Amino acid sequence: MVVSVVALVAMAHQPLAKRWVYLATNLLVDANVERDIALVKRAKAAGYNGIVVNDSKFCRWDDLPKHYLDNVDRFRGAVKDAGMELVVGVCPIGYSNDLLSRDPDLAEAIPVVDGPFRAESDGTLKPVMDSDALRNPGFEEGSGPTPAGWAWVDGPGTICVVDRAEKSEGSASLMMHDARGGNARASQPLKVKPFHSYHVRVDVKTEALDSPGSVNILILAKNGQALQHRSLPIKPTMGWTPIDVVFNSLDNTDVNFYVGVWGLKSGQIWWDNIRLEPAGLVNLVRRPGAPFKVKDKDGETLIEGKDYALAKDPKTGRIAWPGDYDTWHEAPAWNVPEGSRIHAGDTVFVSYSQAALIYDGQVTVCLGEPKVYEVLKWQIQQVHEHLHPDGYFLSHDEIRVGGWDEGCTKTGKSPGALLADNVRRCEDMIRGEDPGKPIYAWSDMFDPFHNAKRSGTYYLLKGEGPWKDSWLGLSKDVTVVNWNTQEDARKPSLDFFAQRGHKQILAGYYDGGGVSIAQWMREARAPYGVMYTTWQSNYNDLEKFAREAGFSGGSR
Repeated sequence: MVVSVVALVAMAHQPLAKRWVYLATNLLVDANVERDIALVKRAKAAGYNGIVVNDSKFCRWDDLPKHYLDNVDRFRGAVKDAGMELVVGVCPIGYSNDLLSRDPDLAEAIPVVDGPFRAESDGTLKPVMDSDALRNPGFEEGSGPTPAGWAWVDGPGTICVVDRAEKSEGSASLMMHDARGGNARASQPLKVKPFHSYHVRVDVKTEALDSPGSVNILILAKNGQALQHRSLPIKPTMGWTPIDVVFNSLDNTDVNFYVGVWGLKSGQIWWDNIRLEPAGLVNLVRRPGAPFKVKDKDGETLIEGKDYALAKDPKTGRIAWPGDYDTWHEAPAWNVPEGSRIHAGDTVFVSYSQAALIYDGQVTVCLGEPKVYEVLKWQIQQVHEHLHPDGYFLSHDEIRVGGWDEGCTKTGKSPGALLADNVRRCEDMIRGEDPGKPIYAWSDMFDPFHNAKRSGTYYLLKGEGPWKDSWLGLSKDVTVVNWNTQEDARKPSLDFFAQRGHKQILAGYYDGGGVSIAQWMREARAPYGVMYTTWQSNYNDLEKFAREAGFSGGSR
């Protein structure tokens, strides 16, 4: 008798208690509601028994029309009619922009310490550059294949070429091409002041570039920590375009500055006119855990409203809507009022904090700021009232900034200990609001084989192995939704959570390929469940996934 692989999988495992579909949506749009209800019916027919739903509006309940609430009721009713569980995402710690719509100043921030500002004759205070300037920022200097002032370039004269025919200003630019899949970069060391914030603007041009997503302006600390992570808006072909990034030097005095492409096969890119300047008060955060202090050259503390005007960036987290941040915009005006002790020509030293952005505007909340917990509690209450979920899904995921501002440092705790406290408090708030309901959590921030490694740096986090011990705050009765599909870490991750007593649901990450759900289930031995997980709203493989997991014979 021939036994199919699917049958072997089904026989080898206990029945899956949780057979879920992940859905990120916007229920304000009627067409989305119709589409989502159709997905619920389709999932039910394929053998699924639960929907995990996330909507940015779940943090904006008091700023929505009744129409939205009606749509929420329709969707919730459809899930109930299908006899499926509804699990709702709460507590977005990591991708926190929606939560920050409640108060953009609750963003996790990085401090600037004693940044110099000079009083100008027009009564304004302007930031002063007190670090090294970039050498030969327009690539005009030098006669050899490597531009003067730059420590090295990849393939001088072949891959990286000083181009005196194409430029955005001056007499030259640096053109990169023909790397045959290798790197094309230019680098120079740079002296910086610790905990100073810098703005970099570079003019960039491309032509038929095959890898625009691999273009980077990289500032690398001596320990290998990258100090800026913006996804650059590079097109395969574009005319000269200014590109902006911002970085904080953190506790470094020396960094390496790079421009280039990490893996260039075809096409061309030109760089020119690199400007480095202090970032000033752009994305300034004002809250108790991010104090604003100004002192004169003698160290005397100056007074806000008397010696200097209120310092505020009205665009912090309010670009298109509350919770929307951008990397760079024009710095807010900051003035010296009449009667101030600051006079034209004086330099003052300003300590403050700025929101730090990752990739395409991701910002996280500060785990050390008490008001954050007021907002989290409010969100849990609203989700309970409007959705009456069958379970709550903690959205702690890819938390990429933390541990630096006063709100964090005054606790005396590491980022990992702060996260352990946070997840413990989130669990308690859910249990207090809706007793007896199950709680689920993504695995990555509590997984020592994923983002909670015991050593190494992680994005803009403070310290080595910054998230270690975060798992100590995760109660044993929280079900872990595991998405660690890395080949060398998958089995250790499963074993780690199993040894801690957690049930596990496998979040099949099929958007990016990787391990099949059938293989992963064999490695997990007896998973509590599986979840069809898409970040791209791609449900083409919904039935196929169910068949491979051994719970459906759907033919779609």
